[in-house]
Amino acid sequence: MYGPHPAEYAPCAMRRLTRPGPVFRPSPAQPRTPEPPGNLPAELNGFFGRHDELAALARALESARLVTLTGLGGIGKSRLARHAAAILQDRFCDGAWLVELADLREPHLLDHAVAEALGVADHSGRPVRASLGDHLADRDLLLVLDGYEHLVDACAELTGQLLRRAPGLRVLAAGRRPLGLDGERNLPLPPMNTADATALFADRAAAVVAGFTVGPSDEAVVTELCEHLEGIPLALELAAGRLRALSAAQVLHRLDDRFRLLTGTRPRRAPDGQAPPPHPAPPAYGDLPAQGGRPPRHQTLRCAIGWSHELCTPEERLLWARLSVFAGQFDLDAVEYVCAGPELPASELLDVLTELVAQSVLVREGTATGVRYRMLETVRAYGAGWLAATPDGDRLRRRHRDWYLGLATWCELDWFSSRQAEIAARIEAELPNVRVALEQSLQSPGETHLGQYLAGTLWFYWVGCGRLAEGRHWLDRALELEGDHDEARLKALWVAGYVAVIQGDTVGALEALQECRDGAERTGNATAAAYALHRTGCLALVSDDLPRAERLLRAALLRYQEIGELNSNVLMGQVELAMALAFQGGLADAVRLCQDVLEVCEEHGERWTLAYAQYVLAFAAWTRGDGERARGLLEECLAIDHTFHDLLGAVLAIELLALVTLGEGDAEEAAVLQGAAGRIWPSVGLPLFGSRHFNQPHARCEELARERLGAERYEHCRRAGERLDLDAAVARILRPAGLLPAQRPAPGTNEPAASPSASGGETAG
Repeated sequence: MYGPHPAEYAPCAMRRLTRPGPVFRPSPAQPRTPEPPGNLPAELNGFFGRHDELAALARALESARLVTLTGLGGIGKSRLARHAAAILQDRFCDGAWLVELADLREPHLLDHAVAEALGVADHSGRPVRASLGDHLADRDLLLVLDGYEHLVDACAELTGQLLRRAPGLRVLAAGRRPLGLDGERNLPLPPMNTADATALFADRAAAVVAGFTVGPSDEAVVTELCEHLEGIPLALELAAGRLRALSAAQVLHRLDDRFRLLTGTRPRRAPDGQAPPPHPAPPAYGDLPAQGGRPPRHQTLRCAIGWSHELCTPEERLLWARLSVFAGQFDLDAVEYVCAGPELPASELLDVLTELVAQSVLVREGTATGVRYRMLETVRAYGAGWLAATPDGDRLRRRHRDWYLGLATWCELDWFSSRQAEIAARIEAELPNVRVALEQSLQSPGETHLGQYLAGTLWFYWVGCGRLAEGRHWLDRALELEGDHDEARLKALWVAGYVAVIQGDTVGALEALQECRDGAERTGNATAAAYALHRTGCLALVSDDLPRAERLLRAALLRYQEIGELNSNVLMGQVELAMALAFQGGLADAVRLCQDVLEVCEEHGERWTLAYAQYVLAFAAWTRGDGERARGLLEECLAIDHTFHDLLGAVLAIELLALVTLGEGDAEEAAVLQGAAGRIWPSVGLPLFGSRHFNQPHARCEELARERLGAERYEHCRRAGERLDLDAAVARILRPAGLLPAQRPAPGTNEPAASPSASGGETAG
């Protein structure tokens, strides 16, 4: 079903796949082509061996569109899949893209995770899967799905649909079992051979003990150790971490002892005939079923991890188990809040955590938001098994939820400050844990209101950072449940209405906002009433009912003033009122309102709302014939929107910039920008909200550009713009590295319409 696609569907792919066989070490003599697009992470340490497996993967991807790499946990599936993708990515015009699924615990978030990895930020109300299909439909791309085994059914369904929708798509999936789809080529991954295992162990040991080498004196010991570990990379790395305190011979001796104990190959004799001391076997953690019991190699891995677990102190074991409640990365503050207790005081946590890092149980990572930690999924699942055997699991999960509830509350308050970019990055980094907290709240009896509050509190992230589709998902789920806290439900309602307005879902917006207004009146909640009134005015604005929009927005701003509310939402209400006035010809009043917004933004360091105020000021400048000022405002506006990944703000700026560019005499570039905007709108919702007033710059630009270029030339340039994704369009407009408009090739030439690194190497001609 998913065999090779015909050349006419993806000629770029076929050109690349007809090259000679895979070359894993490009010759220095060959000129390097620009790197294809993608999101593969850089490899932080050396890759060893697996030459036969790499070649087999390359051959499989030439003949099949779905290849699954399977094997037990810790066998090296993830590393091999990523390394192979990095080698083969230049065979795909649209690059290789990694979707990490180990930290995703709920199948209903799978589509969102794939869209996030691919950069598909769809603000519209349509299903995310439809957006994914449209995004991939005409692309030549390798999609790497890593760690899907706990989501196998959902992943199989999505993969099958995407492969049918996108003939240029190939999928490399790494997990513990095949997906079970027609046309799937499954490659079971064996352990490393002894030579490669020895090389891997020596490399990781040298990172632990400076100057470590495998010399003649210890070659036999290291070889025997690697044979005992049966070539399992995770086991090798865990064992190498023990060289901080032990010699290779001591590691082998202790490891050999533990294997006999934990596999039951030679029961330990108790002294003086007594019963052996209690030693519970490590709990299972989602391994593959096998006839005749657990696979021997899986026992080996379990024992390798269990051996590291045994060598930990009681405090280290306890922290290991408690850390398993986290998903993805986490920081020290979260650990101290969630994991501390009488048996593990907060004052001692850092020392215990440091030891887990030293033993390779935890991975320390430097990020834009500071030092963070994570567990390999196999290690985390092992700790989760131990936590499940204690009475602390529910308490730890509630503390985890409470921490991220508090974090979201703090971030909402701090959004109205100069730390907006920091807040956006923080929530982005914490998203896997935020999702766990939302799920915990919505699934726990009597805690629905916490889920509603959390989903509503994250409005700034859903709306301001390009997460409308996921925000709508959580808000709808939260509002489907009955809760006994009106305030939390009312907040979720006005936020759901806000999201629906931007998505162009008029019916959904009216239902949510009307319920919010009714509930606010019934309970006397003045804040919820003000927000519902404000968002109803916003709906009138995008629906072209400008007099009603002006009336409702003025009333909402008055209510905000009465209750002492001042934040980004209030300032956005002023900007929206300014839009309503500007569209009715009241430019002077619109400019005055936006100048007030600029002053408040300057005082508080607010940037997100500032960009929308600049858009209105640019509209006023263009209307008055000041194209130079309009361009300056719009370029700064676009830079801010792109920083926050606000697709709505960005596409509005690009639409108006097209008209400004036309006024500068470059009709071809104006048409290219209209094409770029046209590509973005389906991810936002109804183009220009279906609004006659918002559409005015677009319609005027298209009319004049067609007149100057002719219909055929205009369409050619517009199609060239459609090949630019958001990043490429922004790079083109803001002219990085001193690229001037005069240096841009004309869209009719054989030169790229945008830099290959920005557009994926596609040409405009």
